[in-house]
Amino acid sequence: MSKLYKLKVLTPEREFFNGDAEAVTVSAPDGLVTILADHTPFIMPIVAGSLRIKADGVWKESSNSEGFMEVNRHGLIIFVQSCEYPEEIDARRAEEALRRAEEQLRQKQSIGEYTQSKMALARAMARLRLTKSANNLRE
Repeated sequence: MSKLYKLKVLTPEREFFNGDAEAVTVSAPDGLVTILADHTPFIMPIVAGSLRIKADGVWKESSNSEGFMEVNRHGLIIFVQSCEYPEEIDARRAEEALRRAEEQLRQKQSIGEYTQSKMALARAMARLRLTKSANNLRE
C-alpha cells in the first residue's frame, strides 16, 4: 500500500472530498499532474477536466472546473468552482451547456466574455467526457 496523505477538495457549495489519499491526478494547464505523498510544496492552477483520486486502493474519477491546488506539508488542498462524480452529472444539461458555450464563442464578445465562454465550453466538455467514459465502463 502506498503512503497516505490528507486531501481536501473544496467547492463554493460543498466539501467534495475530505480524507486520506494515495494519489491524485489533476488537469493542469500543461497536462496531467499526479501528486503522491511527501511531494514538494507548491501552488498550481487547475483547468477544467478530470480529477482522479486514489483512496483505499481504488481510483475514482470526477469532473472539475477551473481552480487551483496547494501542496503543503500537511497534504493537498484543491479549490475548484465545481466537482462532480459521473452519477451526479445530468448529461442532457451538459450537452445543452456545451451548445450554449459553442454559440457564445461564435458571437462577437469582449476578451472577458470570450474567456468566460471558453471556460464554460471546457467545463461542459469535461463533464460530457466523464459521463461517456463512465457509461462505457458500465456496459
